[in-house]
Amino acid sequence: MNEVRKIASIGIKEVVLTGIHIASYGKDFDDNISLIDLLEEINKIDGIERIRLGSLEPKLITKDFLERLVKLEKICNHFHLSLQSGSTTVLKRMNRRYTAEEFAEAVKLIREYFKDVILTADIIVGFPGETEEEFIETYNFLKEIKFYKIHVFKYSVREGTKAALFPNQVLPEIKEKRSKEIINLSNDIQQEYNRHYIGKTVKVLVEEMNDKSFMGHTKNYLYVEIINEKNNIENKIIDVKIIDVKNDTLLGIDEKQTL
Repeated sequence: MNEVRKIASIGIKEVVLTGIHIASYGKDFDDNISLIDLLEEINKIDGIERIRLGSLEPKLITKDFLERLVKLEKICNHFHLSLQSGSTTVLKRMNRRYTAEEFAEAVKLIREYFKDVILTADIIVGFPGETEEEFIETYNFLKEIKFYKIHVFKYSVREGTKAALFPNQVLPEIKEKRSKEIINLSNDIQQEYNRHYIGKTVKVLVEEMNDKSFMGHTKNYLYVEIINEKNNIENKIIDVKIIDVKNDTLLGIDEKQTL
């Protein structure tokens, strides 16, 4: 809390809570403070306008958690979820404590509670023993869920881990092929999402400036370039009308310029 107050006192508007496993926050405290308890307190701090969460485990996503979370007006409607695979058999070999079906249920719950929510996820391809059928399971799962962005990692052996000793290590060329397929899927879905915002007005926290424009993110983590802006709008939250899409970036103009 002291750290967030200090951040707010120097004019920073957004804070990101992140860690190895933030769902376990507070379990080692004598008074058993939970992550949602912390979020409710941070939400009260003046100056902070956005609270963004780091990677979440699907087990954390319950109705009780979401009912409290959705009441916090500063919480960003963007969630990065720790998935790794869309195949339950691969998840089991990874020692993940959830199934693909449980993950899908968590996604459904989030979308019920949060409007215009953007979901992103991590995927590992080529985990030892991943068959073509299991990869297709993952691909179809991702196609169905429609994450805004999928961060794809090719499995690499780490000495000292159990997986390093697993049989049926996947060939590098197969991992490369699978990685490209999921990246292409992710890009297609992201473009579809982005085009949906053309003509809409979004609120952007302006984070940086380049030679010709300002850049920033919406509350649900869409990346926006604000073009032809003459004023210094860094660290301000402004209304931006989206007029076009360029790759993974939305192009917009300050809403005031359209009046």
